Amino acid sequence: MWLLLAFLSATLLGFYDAFKKKSLRDNAVLPVLFLNTVFSSMIFLPFILISAFTPALSGTMFDVPVVGWEVHKFIVIKSFIVLSSWIFGYFGMKHLPLTIVGPINATRPVMVLVGAMLIFGERLNLYQWIGVMLAVLSFFMLSRSGKKEGIDFKHNKWILFIVLAAITGAVSGLYDKYLMKQFNPMVVQSWYNVYQVFIMCPIILLLWYPKRKESTPFRWDWTIILISIFLSAADFAYFYALSYEDSMISIVSMVRRGSVVVSFLFGALFFREKNLKSKAVDLILVLIGMFFLYLGSK
Repeated sequence: MWLLLAFLSATLLGFYDAFKKKSLRDNAVLPVLFLNTVFSSMIFLPFILISAFTPALSGTMFDVPVVGWEVHKFIVIKSFIVLSSWIFGYFGMKHLPLTIVGPINATRPVMVLVGAMLIFGERLNLYQWIGVMLAVLSFFMLSRSGKKEGIDFKHNKWILFIVLAAITGAVSGLYDKYLMKQFNPMVVQSWYNVYQVFIMCPIILLLWYPKRKESTPFRWDWTIILISIFLSAADFAYFYALSYEDSMISIVSMVRRGSVVVSFLFGALFFREKNLKSKAVDLILVLIGMFFLYLGSK
């Protein structure tokens, strides 16, 4: 069941990436991110309030148990990690083709595996090492594809932002498995969205609002709401997948990166991005690498 939830999450994430790209096109990044956190928290706030004041959701998967600061402090840390990843990812997504961002993000399972190896003392087997090597090779091949569009991986700060987003996303994935072993999934997902709104408020007021006329202006786009809806649904499936005792973060993380297939198709069909043949080869390498990670983690 947890594997099916991971595949569902991956599909929803692909649509989330596409709507995010559409929302950020010629738009101010920080307001889009802020509204994403607001709409996401609005989705879960009713579940928090209903669970706190009535027994209507008791015993269901939508119940949000009331917990103390000993739990909330871990969720606050989660909020900072995710928001850091999003800030890097949103800025990178705005300035780079979706067909380059997707495959880079697809290297996250490799980072999760390496993180598990360093933090939890896990050891990679032959299949996992093959998966890691293929992912690294695909990254270098992707840099060659990027040069055809004037994107220098060594000196382009937006590439660095996407890489940092992938690294912090991998950290978040490792931390999620730790959280799901101890806490209710709805508690974590509901409250980390709420905390992100409070974290974004000073960022918007201090960093964006005073200089809003000197940078790209903000414009409303209805796909901003779709970002929150698809992300919330993807994370809901993801957290419940991790809540299963026999679930493996390495497999879940790998399957979730399958979202690159959906986002790649959007980039090709709707955003008319370039050099698709060479990027498709890079994408295939990533997917083969993910398959080897799957074989090595069975």
